[in-house]
Amino acid sequence: MSTKLKGTARDAGKNLISLRAEGLVPAVVYGAKENNASIAVPMREFMKVLKEAGESGTVELELPTGTVTVLIHEVTNDPVKDTPQHVDFLAIDVNKPIQVTIPLEFVGVSPAVKGSLGTLVKVMHEIEVKGLPKDVPHSITVDISTLDVLDSHISVGHLGLPKGVEAMAKDTDIVVSIASIKEESEEPAGPIDFSAIEVEKKGKKEEEGAEAAK
Repeated sequence: MSTKLKGTARDAGKNLISLRAEGLVPAVVYGAKENNASIAVPMREFMKVLKEAGESGTVELELPTGTVTVLIHEVTNDPVKDTPQHVDFLAIDVNKPIQVTIPLEFVGVSPAVKGSLGTLVKVMHEIEVKGLPKDVPHSITVDISTLDVLDSHISVGHLGLPKGVEAMAKDTDIVVSIASIKEESEEPAGPIDFSAIEVEKKGKKEEEGAEAAK
């Protein structure tokens, strides 16, 4: 389900600092059947939409010229405040499949980890999928409570993607697994053999003396 966001036309020559001071984020819209357009969106509303839709969920962007279905393609943040400074919206055709990367959300508790049988290894943190915009989820939930023994794993084929959505990775690719806990043990140092050191020093002095005599 798409999230709605309202945008307004923006004069490309307007001072961006003043625009941000008004609580707006400068943005551009481009993509399918759309000419590049400079717009502005309310900061608060955009933050809510970003949290809900992410960069893979569709957004119904309401503009003076009509409503456009878009993806949040790129967000430039302020390096100090970590707030959006500029947004790129990519207009898409809702009747054509899109290929996007969505995050994996790990839930549950692994009995193998809880019982100290092994450690959890997350091989993937996100996955690339393909499907119609209306079918692509915001994220994929991975339940690790099924991992109960050493070397048990969850592969891409076990993710249970929504109907009409396919993963770009192989079904056999590992998403998360239980690996053995490797304990690094240091061998205790034995007693120092001072006699060996003395013999080594003596041999070295004799060698140096022989070299000097040449």
